[in-house]
Amino acid sequence: MNKVSYISRNVAELKPSGIRRFFDLAAQMDDVISLGVGEPDFVTPWNFIEQSFHALEQGYTSYTENAGMIELRKEISSYLQKSFRLDYSPDDQVIVSVGASQAIDLALRTIVDQGDEVIVAEPSFVAYAPAVRLAGGTPVTIQTQPEYEFKLQAHQIEEAITPRTKAIMLCNPNNPTGTFLSGDELAQLAAVIERHDLLVLSDEIYAELTYDETYTSFPSIDGMKERTILISGFSKAFAMTGWRLGYAAGPSEIIAAMVKIHQYTMMCAPTMAQHAALEALKNGKPSVQEMIESYKQRRNFIVSSLNELGLYCPNPGGAFYAFPSIKATGLTSAEFAEQLLQEEHVAVIPGDVFGESGEGYIRCSYATSLKQLDEAMNRMKRFMEKRV
Repeated sequence: MNKVSYISRNVAELKPSGIRRFFDLAAQMDDVISLGVGEPDFVTPWNFIEQSFHALEQGYTSYTENAGMIELRKEISSYLQKSFRLDYSPDDQVIVSVGASQAIDLALRTIVDQGDEVIVAEPSFVAYAPAVRLAGGTPVTIQTQPEYEFKLQAHQIEEAITPRTKAIMLCNPNNPTGTFLSGDELAQLAAVIERHDLLVLSDEIYAELTYDETYTSFPSIDGMKERTILISGFSKAFAMTGWRLGYAAGPSEIIAAMVKIHQYTMMCAPTMAQHAALEALKNGKPSVQEMIESYKQRRNFIVSSLNELGLYCPNPGGAFYAFPSIKATGLTSAEFAEQLLQEEHVAVIPGDVFGESGEGYIRCSYATSLKQLDEAMNRMKRFMEKRV
């Protein structure tokens, strides 16, 4: 019996995550400093954890509403209004999901028909294009360019649109580059999107993690709220990656359809995690602000250090990633990452796993302590001294 033949062609043709390979290599070695993991090094703030304990003690262990606890949806709605001047009804325009990744999957399965095209700007989060394929769509990639600081340009969207184009995926601030699009830059993209009647999946999971400019949420741009599915969650800014809790906000018709899929595939997000998230939104601002200040300090250190090593690195406006060029070494992204790991036990991610335009770059996460970052930069200095 050939069991492989029973696997869906759609799944069989998916490539394994390029990130996972480097995590697996690093796991086999001692004394590795990882600049590869895209998650906070902070432990979830204690008051969030305590609230989940309290929920368990009170017997909140059963299913919630499919769309999530109404109390949490109300708090998400209030948070979006206070933080980004967005008005979403908690009754029918917000859904609580199992992480932002599930929200992306639900949104794509809701809007994509077989053969529909979805534009993905690369370098991008590695799950976007595969998620489009799993929904039956065709990802159409745009390669953003370093001369524009990897910022998506309006003319690039124009050039990628075909009669089959249904939607575009945006990530602001961007993973892996840390690129931050201003309100004016988003408005230029919005003009093209409106002209061609496209939907937008706006991944704003890093919205809180911006350092120098005021953040503009994409659906706050004139005319965009009605055509945007806002994706976010608690993993990054609230240090709750393992709690697996996200959400989506958008037009009621689309959210209702997402809830329908959610009913059949997940029922609801974990109840105790929803209680922790409720506490995070109500009383988590001081903890979030402390983490943001720490990330900013780390960003300034790693960017300065990388540039001193001869690895040109622009200042990322958000998230917790630096995306330096390693072209001066003459190595490919994969060669650089593999040799750095083997020789100096520092794990970074090759830029090309995020798309073709990421070749010649590496992603370094600065979601680790300054002490660890300092040691990683010392090791990278030794590595560079042998090559440049």
